[in-house]
Amino acid sequence: QLQLVESGGGSVHAGGSLRLSCAASEFAFDSYAIAWFRKAPGKEFEGVSCISRNGDSTNYADSVKGRFTISRNNAKNSVYLQMTSLKAGDTAVYYCAAVHVPVGAACRMVMGPNDYWGRGTQVTVSS
Repeated sequence: QLQLVESGGGSVHAGGSLRLSCAASEFAFDSYAIAWFRKAPGKEFEGVSCISRNGDSTNYADSVKGRFTISRNNAKNSVYLQMTSLKAGDTAVYYCAAVHVPVGAACRMVMGPNDYWGRGTQVTVSS
């Protein structure tokens, strides 16, 4: 079974940066589209960003567009989320999720029953 481990979270001041990583156990990592979600206290899960199997297509929530950048290195079975200009509203537990999709499929920031999930990494942004 595919396992995902998030890392890179921490506490930063507003305006700071963090780089989150999502490492996968599966050697066929390039068969999966990856999405980042976040869960803030009192809020629903929010899709943050996603990336297609080969990284040629990405998508971002309006709230993070221009500040966050998603990328992947399939040789390392990893996906990254570079977060800059962080705001207090970015405080949340960040999760990566993987969906096995056909080649060429676009990514979606939608939770599904067949998704694999990591345990999350905490991001705290102080104002």
